[in-house]
Amino acid sequence: MDHPVLQSELPSAPWMVPAQRRLPGIQPLDMSDWLIADDAFAGQMALRDRLIAERREQVLARTPGSEAAEGELLETVLAHLPPSYARKGSVVTRPDGVSVDLFADTPLAVAGRLVQDDLCVLEKSEGAAEHVLSAAVLCFPASWTLAEKLGRPLMAIHIPVASYTDEMGARVQRMFDAIRPGRPLWRQNALLYATPDLFQPRKEAEPRVTPKVRPDYLRSERQCLLRLPRTDAVVFSIHTFVLPFAALTPEQAEGLQAHPVEYAGRGLQEGAG
Repeated sequence: MDHPVLQSELPSAPWMVPAQRRLPGIQPLDMSDWLIADDAFAGQMALRDRLIAERREQVLARTPGSEAAEGELLETVLAHLPPSYARKGSVVTRPDGVSVDLFADTPLAVAGRLVQDDLCVLEKSEGAAEHVLSAAVLCFPASWTLAEKLGRPLMAIHIPVASYTDEMGARVQRMFDAIRPGRPLWRQNALLYATPDLFQPRKEAEPRVTPKVRPDYLRSERQCLLRLPRTDAVVFSIHTFVLPFAALTPEQAEGLQAHPVEYAGRGLQEGAG
């Protein structure tokens, strides 16, 4: 196992917010707060660069016809990079000092090398009932695999999440339909993991078993949903925090006793949490 990449703190603990303890726990978000760079930026980005270069077929995938949405995704990322980035012509320099040429790879791969977030594109064809995962750069899967989810609609994506019932699926699809450009949404989950690895793919047939005893690490995903105005695609972004329980604040640790994680805050995309 590589040296773990850990955050030193969890800025927001979902179990501390009543609205986030209930599925789906969605709240409004200002676009200026969409993309963040935290204290694990350098470590996470180095791993993202390596995964995209060496394990591309596992972390980056697309379906035919998703090119327009991928291009608009990159445009949107570039328009909302934090002030700690610098751009000169076609080259963007990240906060860790690494320069990324915007034309050196596909828009999806470039976007995946610019920000800590994993980026999933979901599109809905005319007359279709559900949005389908049409493209994604997924370097930090929490117990699911991109190959099994690509090209599938929302309900099938959530196999085998027990809490994702038909009723929940209908609620989530209505939410996807209602998202408006410039008015993103966000939620956050909290999960128990025995190891701090960020890249943890797992097949649907081999779901992760929730630990009965609290393990060493907390994994939490800040998940955002936003509409791309030109292509009408929905972007599902995932910013992953991994930290030891000792890094929680006293208030977060106390709240955790009252509201244990692996509660109804599972991810919008997780295979088994």
